[in-house]
Amino acid sequence: MGVPKFRFSKEPITAPEEDVAVAPVNMAHVNASATPAGDGIAPAEDFDVEDLPNKDPGILPSDDAQRGVQDVEGVTLTWTKPSLIAVFILMFLLYFVNAMQASILYNLTPFVTSDFETHSLLTVIGIVSNAMTAAIYIPLAKMLDLWGRAEGFALMIFFATLGLILMATCNDLYTYCAAQVFYSIGFGGMTYSIDVITADASKLKSRALAYAFTSSPYIITAFAGPKVSDDYYNNISWRWGFGTFAIILPIVALPLFLILKANLRKAKKQGLLIRDRSGRTLPQNIWHYAVEFDVLGVFLFASGLTVFLLPFTLADSAPHGWKSGYIIAMIIVGFVVLVLFGLHEWLLAPIPFLNVGLLVNRTVVGACLIDITYQISYYCWNSYFTSYLQVVNNLTLAEAGYVSSTFDVLSGILLLSIGFLIRKTGYFKYLLYIAVPLYILGQGLMIHFRTPNGYIGYIVMCQIFISFGGSIFIMIEQLAILSVVDHQHVAAVLALLYVVGNVGGAIGNTISGTIWTNTFETALLKYLPEDAMDALEDIYNDLDTQLSYPVGSATRLAIQEAYGYSQKRMLIAGTAIVSLSLIWMFLIKNINVKKVPQVKGTVF
Repeated sequence: MGVPKFRFSKEPITAPEEDVAVAPVNMAHVNASATPAGDGIAPAEDFDVEDLPNKDPGILPSDDAQRGVQDVEGVTLTWTKPSLIAVFILMFLLYFVNAMQASILYNLTPFVTSDFETHSLLTVIGIVSNAMTAAIYIPLAKMLDLWGRAEGFALMIFFATLGLILMATCNDLYTYCAAQVFYSIGFGGMTYSIDVITADASKLKSRALAYAFTSSPYIITAFAGPKVSDDYYNNISWRWGFGTFAIILPIVALPLFLILKANLRKAKKQGLLIRDRSGRTLPQNIWHYAVEFDVLGVFLFASGLTVFLLPFTLADSAPHGWKSGYIIAMIIVGFVVLVLFGLHEWLLAPIPFLNVGLLVNRTVVGACLIDITYQISYYCWNSYFTSYLQVVNNLTLAEAGYVSSTFDVLSGILLLSIGFLIRKTGYFKYLLYIAVPLYILGQGLMIHFRTPNGYIGYIVMCQIFISFGGSIFIMIEQLAILSVVDHQHVAAVLALLYVVGNVGGAIGNTISGTIWTNTFETALLKYLPEDAMDALEDIYNDLDTQLSYPVGSATRLAIQEAYGYSQKRMLIAGTAIVSLSLIWMFLIKNINVKKVPQVKGTVF
């Protein structure tokens, strides 16, 4: 796929015109960490602009920004157009690796858990990994702002690679679950870092198009991923499906890291960046960053959310169900820890985990509510979707992957068109009036069409509606939340959006797991013939066992009925939840992004 012809700007950032629809919010008064001196950077008045190569202070890095933001502004003021094009190509390639690996993971995970005879615990893995990943974004945002974009990006690549290695070598569900946590933190953090760098390197009016371009590899992997997954599972090993990318990922990531560091060094040589004068000792540095990253807040949030959500999936397998002591204890302890997290952030944290000032803007609130509603709704049913397609619609692993990848193909094409449209008009809110009803229609129709041995074409039609609506959700959420802040707070608001999205995913998986554990086995008991009752536990826990019964046999038909019974209830829950977006979309302001300045230097 060719690189689009970018239009670049090297003009200094200027004040917005008087008729700007909404000016960026000045967050300095609500974020104590925004003061660069607090991070050991000498105040700007210690330097004379006349001593620097570029005499115009309007195109110097912002002197009221944190070190990482100053660094990236120095990079964009220093690098050339070929460097910028190379960065976008490398981000495209990283998204390609991420998309391919995500497709393989999504298609192979049911078989991995079945190997450990724990197919029904699919959502438990999602809950743990989503909760832990949600907790990493705010500290990562602070890392990107305090230490730099390249350093945060490199750390996430390390976690992702470690997760892939552990998944390739694991021999039980516990190791695989731990590997999933590292994998999710790494790839989620990598995607987030790329999104922040994309924002650094693009004007707000072009950002939708920039995001559409960097995420467009999903168009390719939607077809390649399922086929590769099928080949790995049937001809090689699911382990190599992960091990291969543990080798590929660092190789693809290294050039982007080097470009960022090389241009940062160039900016320092040209005198565009103020030098660090902190004078802190090592213990002082450790304490400083522990406070900046709000280590206690991160621990309370991640542990509280995970402990609170897990019992809803585990209750069915507990000795006495919901009355089991440890199930009750986990819910109570998780809730108490989350309350303690809130109190800590409100009363004790010197640098709060979540910036309260971000929560008073209606556009930020609207974007976050749409995101969490969408994520909850989607994950209410998605975890068992490929299993459903194989067992109920009798599709192969590859064919099931193609159907589930409908979203990736259509969203990739649609987002490029939407990006051009927003760049031309400057407005985006009206798109929600199309996307929200269309998504609700698609998911609502699936309640009717996702029945045992139904026509697969109707399911694909519903996926098309969901793809159009969901892809617009994702784009507008990001653009809306970025349109109301300055460059200093780009990483912070994107982190907030990622946090609520992952929390939504964890909640959605919890709802899905709760429905599954409380309906699927019950339905099996109702529909299975007598001669299959001895295999009830294997059928419940193992996808391979489910697929081993011939198509059209009484046992296979019974399993299909049980899937339909559970999936219908998952879809009803998801559709009811996403309908709330009909309210949330009115909170977002109608902002003209062509009139909101944000970044400096050679940008797209």
